[in-house]
This record gives sequence, C-alpha cells and structure tokens, in this order.
Amino acid sequence: MATIHHVSDTARLAAMFRAKENERPEPLFRDPYARKLAGEEGERIIASLPFHTEHEWSWITRTVLFNRVIEEEIRGGVDTVVNLAAGLDARPYWMTLPGNLRWIEADLPGILDYKESLLQGETPRCELERVRVDLSDAGARAEFFRFVAARTRKALVITEGLLVYLTAEQVAGLAEEMAQYRQVTRWVTDLASPGLLAMLQKETHHQFSEGATPLQFAPENGPAFFEPHGWKLLSSPSMLHEAARLKRLPNWRMRMFAMLPVGDTKKMGKRPWSGVCVFENQKLAASN
Repeated sequence: MATIHHVSDTARLAAMFRAKENERPEPLFRDPYARKLAGEEGERIIASLPFHTEHEWSWITRTVLFNRVIEEEIRGGVDTVVNLAAGLDARPYWMTLPGNLRWIEADLPGILDYKESLLQGETPRCELERVRVDLSDAGARAEFFRFVAARTRKALVITEGLLVYLTAEQVAGLAEEMAQYRQVTRWVTDLASPGLLAMLQKETHHQFSEGATPLQFAPENGPAFFEPHGWKLLSSPSMLHEAARLKRLPNWRMRMFAMLPVGDTKKMGKRPWSGVCVFENQKLAASN
C-alpha cells in the first residue's frame, strides 16, 4: 500500500526519526519538537515503512553531519543559513546558534503554515524568517534568491533530503541559479550514488502513490556533477563511515562494509554510496 503521497510526507518521516533519537538515553542531538511536528501521521508513516526503520542510522547520521557543517560554517563567518524545502526542520529552535544569525526557511505554504501553527509561542534562538515559495517555479525561485542576496553578506544554503526528488536538469538549474550570487558562499547537500538509488527504488517504489515525486537524482560522476554548474567540492564524508564512527550501524555486515575505502566518488556506478557534500561557490573560490 502506498504511504508517501507527497514529498512533504517524507518530512514527517524525518521528524519521527529525530523524535526517536531525541528519546534515546544518550542522543546525538536533542530535537524536543520533532514528535509534535511529526504528529500521528508521522507515527503511521514510520510504522508502515520497515525498510526505512532498518536504516534509521542513515537519517540520524545525515542530521549529525548537517549539524556539524552548519556549526563549522557559522564559526567561519556565515551570517545567514538558507534552508531550501525546510519541511519540519526545527533547528532554529534547538541548535546552539548566535542570536544575530539570520535563518531563512523556504518551502510550500501548506507545510510552513502547519509548522508555524505547532511552534506558535516557541522562541527561535536566532532571527528566523519563513518564505512561502514554490521552488520548482523558476521565476519564483529567481525572485527568492534575489531576496536572499539582498539580505546577506555570507550565506550557507542547505538542501537536506531534497535533491534526490529532482531531475538532473532541475538540480543543474538550481545550482546555476545560486552560483550567480557571490553572497551564497557555501552549499551543503546529501547525495546518493546510482547504485544506492537503484537499491532504494527497488525497496521503496511501492511506498509512493501514483503522482508522487519519485526518487530520481543520483549522478554517475557523484559530486563532480556540480563543477560545471558553479560549485567546487570541499568535502564529502560518507554517511556509512560516519555512522560506523558514531557506532550506529545495526549489524556486523554493515560494519564490515564500513571498513572498506570509499574510492573515487567521480566513478559511482553501481556502488552504493551516500554522503554529505559541502560545496564552495566557484565565484568565491576564484577570488581567493
């Protein structure tokens, strides 16, 4: 039976995994808002998706790696964090952030209205703005980035759990749009290999209802895909290797795989791999 009817349903799934982590005796992070945001629908979704539950480690590791990048970039002088397709992420409320940091969330009106209603009365730890925008609309997206560029000196863009639902053409367009602005200095995103994508499609295709956006983006050349579109790779830690370091892999077989070297990420092919990639705007890199 289909469980995912809209990409926003995956935001509830992610929130449930954050809620489960928050309730562990020694969590890797604390998101006290996650269960409330996931709601009963989030509990229903996670209960019906055993494959994702078996790979809970990947959702948690991704969050940990994104947290680390955000913290490092803020220490490096970032004054604005732009969260594209922010979903039910509540980091402005629970991460340790400077009060003068600007955090801009962009997503569809429905999910931002829902989140805003549940967090009413809560106080973010930084300056928080929510922008209701359809990022698939080229004109609206261009207007949004002009809005961002006018309000920042040094911005970090985060796209967590987004790109895999886009086409290669859409990802290239988004990359080029952002690269136009020197103010958008860094970009952090998660990325999957074609081998991992094929496995995910096989295991999860039945979960998506007809008309729901499928999993589809996993470039053969990995992070190198972004080079001609304006972005220079700075780092791309493997989620499997990081999960092993965090002692979150669920069985000995996965721990054995984590002992193998990553290899050349420009030659992904059928090899299953996922990582969190940090890119620098090449306009900035060229001036350094």
